[in-house]
Amino acid sequence: MSLSKNLNSPDVGVMVSQAAPPWSVDMNAKMTCPLRVVAVSGGLQSPSKSAGLAQHMLELIANQVPCQQHLVELGQLAPQLTGVVWRSQLPETVERELALVEQADVLVVVTPVFRGSYTGLFKHFFDLIGQDALIDKPVLLAANGGSERHALVIDHQLRPLFSFFQSRTLPLGIYATDKDFVDYRLRDEALIERALLAVQRALPLIELTRNASPCTAEQVLAA
Repeated sequence: MSLSKNLNSPDVGVMVSQAAPPWSVDMNAKMTCPLRVVAVSGGLQSPSKSAGLAQHMLELIANQVPCQQHLVELGQLAPQLTGVVWRSQLPETVERELALVEQADVLVVVTPVFRGSYTGLFKHFFDLIGQDALIDKPVLLAANGGSERHALVIDHQLRPLFSFFQSRTLPLGIYATDKDFVDYRLRDEALIERALLAVQRALPLIELTRNASPCTAEQVLAA
């Protein structure tokens, strides 16, 4: 049989048409997306110690698992947020931040302590979050204050708030005082070690969240 006859054979044509190029991608294949980790800082100023603590926790999580990070600084949103009563009244910039919190796989929340509790701006922001939007979402709790006497704010104020949302508050909270910062960054070695321990203790739950968040190849390419 001649070579030309082989190349013109219908069987050969079928084989060539079915062969996949080596660079092809199965666009329907299920993969694990990078985690969406969002931190909310209730600090009223910029820069702030709360934002510095939130950024530190984001970096610790990013060192452990692949993730996309986003920091919401409520102090910067205050002029657009404080006069709003209903979510339908929000400008697009604030609505976008609320949606990112609701869509996050893991949430980090940090607030300065004011009059023994989280700030009013912090509470107002979460008053606008959908009541069922944070169900089963892992939440790492942190706060900062002028002295150690406010350390119980995590268990007496923050944990009950996110229990209402039926979130999974992570076991170790982080509380920092003013002396633990230099230029709005953590400097206290004991606190830095505790922050790392909090993330390491949270990893099993974070990994469960990650494994439960499959995505298609299109989402990976768009990330």
